Amino acid sequence: MIMVYNTFSDTKVEFKPLKNNEVSMYVCGVTPYDNVHLGHARAYTAFDVIKRHLIKRGYKVNHIQNFTDVDDKIINKAVEQKISVKELSQIYIDDYFVEMDKLNILRADVYPLVTNSISEIIDFIAVLVDKGFAYQTGGDVYFNVEKFKDYGKLSKRKLSDLKAGARVEINDEKLSPVDFALWKGAKESDPSDASWDSPWGKGRPGWHIECSVMSSKYLGDEIDIHGGGADLLFPHHENEIAQSEAKSGKQFVKYWIHNGFVTINKEKMSKSKDNFFTLKDIFNQYNPRIIRYYLMTQHYKSPLDFSYANIDAAKNALQGIDDAYLRLSALSKSLPLKDEALIKVRENFLAALDDDFNCEKALSYLHEAKNLILNEIIAQNTDRLGQLKTLFEELAESSLGIVLPSQGKSEDVQGLLDDRNKARKNKNWAEADRLRKLIDEKGYKITDNPDGSSVLTKKI
Repeated sequence: MIMVYNTFSDTKVEFKPLKNNEVSMYVCGVTPYDNVHLGHARAYTAFDVIKRHLIKRGYKVNHIQNFTDVDDKIINKAVEQKISVKELSQIYIDDYFVEMDKLNILRADVYPLVTNSISEIIDFIAVLVDKGFAYQTGGDVYFNVEKFKDYGKLSKRKLSDLKAGARVEINDEKLSPVDFALWKGAKESDPSDASWDSPWGKGRPGWHIECSVMSSKYLGDEIDIHGGGADLLFPHHENEIAQSEAKSGKQFVKYWIHNGFVTINKEKMSKSKDNFFTLKDIFNQYNPRIIRYYLMTQHYKSPLDFSYANIDAAKNALQGIDDAYLRLSALSKSLPLKDEALIKVRENFLAALDDDFNCEKALSYLHEAKNLILNEIIAQNTDRLGQLKTLFEELAESSLGIVLPSQGKSEDVQGLLDDRNKARKNKNWAEADRLRKLIDEKGYKITDNPDGSSVLTKKI
């Protein structure tokens, strides 16, 4: 039984999808106007583990993740760089895939673009206008929040309080300061590829309507999981609920899942605060495998405070996993899992992920398996080592997406290792130590097994 913390109810509840063996999951994507950063990596690693575990538990996951490829920030930067909005957004969409592939993030089934969904967005807004939930003023169309009686039910905010202290721009044309834009009339300065014809004049969609339309287009009016960062809960997800349920009359989302922020000195990492680290920069310092491991060391709902010390701790932990796995691979091939103690480790690991996808706890069982490997290497129990190899690969790679290392090495390093083995055989310990240092300088470490064999591990 999978338990999920549902932001809507603020409780952990049993996961029961709308269809028995299928899960519909919509995850809010990036606005591609700059390089992806560590906060993005936190979100998409969290939902990658969720997706992997649902697949492991037998579900077919229909996963949609959008790109908001038209936006004020994109328009401003495109104008500044004297290129089209489409060209600018494509640069950063490409960057997204390059960096997320390094993190071993499974691809979504579809990555819809706002600019490819304009006709559906216009049709959606027209229905809201016809039903009396939206109104036109000038070239803009707004959602009338007062018409949706349950507004605030996700964020637990009262409409009266929102009106009193509305953190929204003052606009005399709106009926209420909390009404939000569904369609924005074009400005004279807008690039030609940033506006479209509509019944309300030339313009472009508001931010919130886009996700409602793209999720319904690919997944239907009712979906199982809608996810994103905690910063999207209000107003973005709240507004999605209002416009989606106003149109369909159905419950939009069954389970709302929000990941915690990456913080620096307890303050949210974000582009607007200029306190963010791009993945490109981080990957120049650390192997992406280390960053993926680091992002799973806290429960996805909790804030993750950035520090180089914590990343270095993740690096050391992952190095230990690599060392154990390579020693294991040198001694045994994968065998079917039969040992009851090992089956119990697997059950505990999956139970941790069943409990609201608790990666932090699941990692502890991966390290338990690692320690069992080291014990069995000492005991030289080949049969149990083969079963451990099967278990370890399932836990690390299949469930957590941690790519395990291979024995690949350059010819010169292999030659040095062969020479060292000869020196050890001849009990020439000084030469063996000299060769170990040379190998270390080339970025490898040596581990000697009880049977006399030596394993090279690439340092990460």
